[in-house]
Amino acid sequence: MQLLRRVFACSSLVAIAGCLLLFAASDAPQSKISLVGSGSNVPINLYTAWTEEFNKNNPSIQVRYLSMSTMEGIRQISEGSGDFAAGEIPLSQEQMHGGKVSLVQLPTVIVGIVPIYNLPGTPDLYFSGEVLAQIYLGTIKNWKDSRVAKLNPGASLPDLPIEVVHRTPGKGSNYIFSDFLSKTSPEFRAQVGRSASPKWPVGMEANRGEDMVEKVSAHPGAIGYVELNFARRSDIGYGSVQNSAGRFVRATPDTITAACKAVEKSISADFNISMTEAPGKNSYPIASFTWIYVPASGAPAERSRAVKQFLSWGLSDGQEMARGMGYATLPTGILSKAKATLNSVQ
Repeated sequence: MQLLRRVFACSSLVAIAGCLLLFAASDAPQSKISLVGSGSNVPINLYTAWTEEFNKNNPSIQVRYLSMSTMEGIRQISEGSGDFAAGEIPLSQEQMHGGKVSLVQLPTVIVGIVPIYNLPGTPDLYFSGEVLAQIYLGTIKNWKDSRVAKLNPGASLPDLPIEVVHRTPGKGSNYIFSDFLSKTSPEFRAQVGRSASPKWPVGMEANRGEDMVEKVSAHPGAIGYVELNFARRSDIGYGSVQNSAGRFVRATPDTITAACKAVEKSISADFNISMTEAPGKNSYPIASFTWIYVPASGAPAERSRAVKQFLSWGLSDGQEMARGMGYATLPTGILSKAKATLNSVQ
């Protein structure tokens, strides 16, 4: 009898201990998954807001985005470093599948690159692709040049040298801007061409969008180019640009979206598209997707699920946040395709 009582007592203790362990396990904090993305500085303001909001509402997944350059982000994710990358270069099938890691690309928002300048009185100026190209080729050297004056008959242009500022190599904004200039100026296309790392014949460098605004602001007569929301967050002047219909269009979320809608039927399943110089009278001509590049397969299952959860949020609640911040969000049809691409990630 005593032996039986001892057995029952031991069994009870084991059961109690097991229950305590279960309760302890249920109360223990879940391990966090830390995701890291890297790449373009162009969407940094948006992605900073996205990660802060997502992290606040999803404590088990914490996302960091590191601003460096489009090319560096693509290089890292292609070599298997990090969880996603971001940039403004549409990758070909060969580029997506030619690295250590096969990628898919999907757009998150549409951006516009605007010419910014530092002139007395901050006049509203008009630019054509050809005039911008000649400025960046170094053949238009003064704001009094007749080619600038012809586009701006009502502006009081100063007799001031033009100080050209361009981005450092590897940048998505370089790619978009040089793509536009290559389409509108045969001379620029022949001498410089479309590239994330153009060999600019003139000018000083600015590393990030913030640096571009600061450098142009610090040099009277300077001209540069930057994503619209960097310009809107400062007092810098930015101009309207002549589009393919011959109209001078100011960058706004609506005119940037108009450029996207004008080429929507041409957008392939892999989102490889250039929308600079898009047709349509209301289209802003220096527009582009900003893309996210994600491993198509092979990532650890829990990390892949976490990336998909973050990006799925970006394509739903994140779109509303982007709209509130002044970004051009994805049209409904493109948004559906982007979600389908994200769902294909394994």
